[in-house]
Amino acid sequence: MTTDPSATPPRNTRTIKVDYLARVEGEGAMHLSVRDGRVDDVRLKIFEPPRFFEAFMRGRHFREAPDITARICGICPVAYQMSSCHAMESAAGVRVTGQLRELRRLLYCGEWIESHGLHVFMLHAPDFLGYPSAIEMAKDHREVVEMGLKLKKIGNDIGNVLGGREIHPVNVKVGGFYKVPSKRDFAQLAEDLKWAADAAEKTIRWTAELPFPDFEQDYELVSLSHPDEYPMNEGRLVSNCGLDIAIAEYEEHFQEEHVPYTNALQSVHLGHGAYFVGPMARFALNFEKLTPRCRAVAREVGLEASCRNPFRGIIVRSVELLYACEEALRILAQYEPPEASSVEVDASGGTGSGCTEAPRGLLYHRYSVDENGDIAEAKIVPPTSQNQKTIENDLRRLVPDFLHLDDEGLQWQCEQAIRNYDPCISCATHFLKIHREDAPA
Repeated sequence: MTTDPSATPPRNTRTIKVDYLARVEGEGAMHLSVRDGRVDDVRLKIFEPPRFFEAFMRGRHFREAPDITARICGICPVAYQMSSCHAMESAAGVRVTGQLRELRRLLYCGEWIESHGLHVFMLHAPDFLGYPSAIEMAKDHREVVEMGLKLKKIGNDIGNVLGGREIHPVNVKVGGFYKVPSKRDFAQLAEDLKWAADAAEKTIRWTAELPFPDFEQDYELVSLSHPDEYPMNEGRLVSNCGLDIAIAEYEEHFQEEHVPYTNALQSVHLGHGAYFVGPMARFALNFEKLTPRCRAVAREVGLEASCRNPFRGIIVRSVELLYACEEALRILAQYEPPEASSVEVDASGGTGSGCTEAPRGLLYHRYSVDENGDIAEAKIVPPTSQNQKTIENDLRRLVPDFLHLDDEGLQWQCEQAIRNYDPCISCATHFLKIHREDAPA
C-alpha cells in the first residue's frame, strides 16, 4: 500500500481506547497507545463477568455435558458438543466409529458452512470494501450478500435435520445421537449442497480479488492433524514448530495465564509463547488433506499453504467453506442409517480429554468423572482465548505502518485486523470507538 507520510502531521502520542467491542460474543474493550511512532501498550480487555461454566458443571452427570456446553456459544455449539463428547468417550475408553462418526463429521460441516458463511460475507467482507455493514454493502453487492445468506442457511439446515434445531442442537449425546435421520431426510440437503459447493468456489475467487494490506508474519500455527482427512473431530496436535502430541498431552504443552486487565485467561505454548489457531493453521498444516478441487482453486488464486498474511484468512475460510460442502456431499452419498443411534458409554470414575476444530480453531475439553458418573472437574479452553495474544501482537506490529492515517482510518485498520480472527461475534455494526490524546506541545 503506497501512502504519503505527510498526509497527517506526526504526533508524539496517540491512544485508541475501545469502550466496547461490539462484534464479539460478550463484553470486551481494547486500549492501544503509541509513543514516538512505536506501540508501547496493547490490551485486549475482556470485562464480561466470568460465566462459571467449568464450575457449575461440577456435580452434573457426565451425559449432560453436550447440552450444557452447547450453550456457551450460539455460533459454534456443535464444537462444544463434540469436544465434550470426545472427552467423555475418552474417559470411558470408547471410540465412536462408522456411520455415527460420519454423522458427527456431517454436523460439523454444517457448523463450518454457517459460521464461515456468516463471517466471510456479513462480518469481514465489508471491511475490505469500505462499508460499515453488510446491509450497506448489499446496496452495491446484492447478489453477493444473498449468496452468503443462502450458504449460511444451508449450513443451518444441516444442523436442523441432524441436530434437531439450528442453534444449540438437542439430538447430540455422548456416544452418538438420540435419533439418526433416514436417507430420505437428507434428500433436499444433497441438492442444496451441490449449489453450495459451486457458490463456495465463487466465493474463493471473489475474496481473492479483495484488497489486502502487505502484512506477512511469522506465526506458530497449531491445529489437529489426522492421517486420512482434513481435521474436524480427531487427530494429533501439531504445529509448524515441531509440536506433535496426543490430545491427552495438551496441558503439558499449553498453559492458560491470568492477565490483570482482562477476565479472560490467555493461552501460551510453553517455551514458545503466543500461537495461532483456526483456518490458517488448519490450512497450512493439512493442505494435502483438502479435496483436489479445493487445492486446485486455492493454487489458482495464488493461495499457497504457506500463507502468513492474516488478512488473506478470508480466502482460507472460503476454501474451508468449499471443503465442508464437498465433505458433506461425500458423507451423504455413502450414508446408510446405522442399526443403533449411539453406542453405550460409561465415563464413571474416569478422566478424559477431547479436542476438535471449531470454525475459529482448537477447542479443548477435559473432564474428571466420579464413581457416580458426576463431573468432578471440568476444563474448557476456547479458540478465542488461544488467539488473544496473537491478536495483540498483530496490532503491535501493524499499527506503526499506518500511523500516517487519521484516526478514522487507523480505527478501520484495527477493526480489520481484529476481525481477521473471527472472534466470537455479535451483530452490532461498529467494532471500535476511538479516543485520541495528543501529547502536550
